[in-house]
Amino acid sequence: MRHFFLAFILLGCLSALLPGCEPKEDLVQTSGSLSFVQDTVLFDTVFTTVRTVTKRLWVYNRNRGALKTDISLAGAGASPYSLIISGDAGASASGVTVRGNDSLLILVRATVGDNGTATAAKQFVVADQINFLTNGNAQDVKLVAYGQNAYFHYGDIIAKDVTWKTDKPHVIVNRTYGSGTQAYVVGVAVAQGATLRIPKGARIYSHAGAVLQVDGRLLVNDLSEPNAFVPTDTVKDTNANIVRFGGDRLEDFYADTPGQWGGLVFTSTSRGNRIRYAEIKNATYGLLLLNTAPTGPHPDVAMDNTTIKNISGNNVSFAGAAQTPVSLDTGGGIISIAGDVKATNCLFANCAEYAMLGFGGTYDVNFCTVANYPNTTAVRKSASLTFTDKSPLDNVTALSSPQITLRNSIVWGSIDDELYFDDVDNYRASLVVRNSVLRTSTYAGTAFATTGKPGLADAALGNLLNTDPLFLRSPFSGSRLDYSLQATSPALKLGPAYGNVPARDLRNLPRAARTVGAYEHK
Repeated sequence: MRHFFLAFILLGCLSALLPGCEPKEDLVQTSGSLSFVQDTVLFDTVFTTVRTVTKRLWVYNRNRGALKTDISLAGAGASPYSLIISGDAGASASGVTVRGNDSLLILVRATVGDNGTATAAKQFVVADQINFLTNGNAQDVKLVAYGQNAYFHYGDIIAKDVTWKTDKPHVIVNRTYGSGTQAYVVGVAVAQGATLRIPKGARIYSHAGAVLQVDGRLLVNDLSEPNAFVPTDTVKDTNANIVRFGGDRLEDFYADTPGQWGGLVFTSTSRGNRIRYAEIKNATYGLLLLNTAPTGPHPDVAMDNTTIKNISGNNVSFAGAAQTPVSLDTGGGIISIAGDVKATNCLFANCAEYAMLGFGGTYDVNFCTVANYPNTTAVRKSASLTFTDKSPLDNVTALSSPQITLRNSIVWGSIDDELYFDDVDNYRASLVVRNSVLRTSTYAGTAFATTGKPGLADAALGNLLNTDPLFLRSPFSGSRLDYSLQATSPALKLGPAYGNVPARDLRNLPRAARTVGAYEHK
């Protein structure tokens, strides 16, 4: 037994000295090369000076043994690209080991500089490559970014009348002024008494959380001729004259992602605002009318031929909008606190909670379509159009009762009740709902009940309740969305329009008097 024990110890010592006992995947080969799933890391349109999202490049060693490789950016320190290799940031790394049948992750980001052409609205290409040298084998992966020059607004305060140019996009980025409890955030602020005009064809992109705050006046497409807007296909909607507001991430992944930026904010002193032929998308709220002095004049917005879509339903921040705290934690296509809203030929689509949420104020909704199917797995519980006389403002217990006129419109969505009038007995005399297609179980009666439920099925009102309007391509059709109407839509059988009829619809097609909603039936 003693001899066996000594032999065992001797064998163990010899085994430790034998190189063959090291795992093969850790033994460095002197031949072989790496492989890549992709030969190019592509960044779609990115704005100059704004860092891109991070892209991943996986590097594979398909050999049994390990490989050592030298990695470097061809442009070195002057490159607009930056790398993180094995957790370390740098333009290069030498002798990086990739074990056999294993992989290496490289993270790539870019910050594209202005190409020096001040008036260039078109994209330009910025290229580089990552070089790999492995056992004398030179390999590379291309890096390509499509840059876009823009006008950047870092906390701009507009104190006099300004008209924005349209030769390049505008990018809004928040800036913090002051510090501590005195700090406040501004993306772009239009001062009281000043007017910002945004002409046809402008593109406005906002960085995460940024807002356009209006204490004065905002005119969007107000100077344009109505007939300048040729009819456009509902789905493609490529009309170059439309003013478009969205987030500053232009990759396809973000095309319909809500909550990428704040929205348009109109404060207590804002008057005479007009938004025409515009698209507002992917925000936390489309329009916020924030009247912190509800007993005084109301901020007002008239909105025509405009789409608000892909709006998030929570995590609203009013940091850049006002210093008065607001007890509100939801987003919406339009949120109005003691404001006045007039919407004609407008589409509200795919809001995670509210299409329009009104606290007090005045609302005139005419020939609009609400098609509220949020792009989210969460279940929406709030009626798309909700109105109340309660106040969300701290230290303000009640607001004046809302005045609501809803006519010639479609209010439809993913839940059974897409209308809600809170405390409606307080303002039943100022509630008009006529000649509209409505999804509602609460108000499906034929008369005003003693419980305060307006009977919207009263034949004299001309409404059509709880009958699918048959959108041309709804979220359940498997096709791209189109909220115009099918030829068999029951919405086409409603009576003549109630009240005034705009000359043209959302797409600028001539209007008749019998098609409700934002789209005239072709």
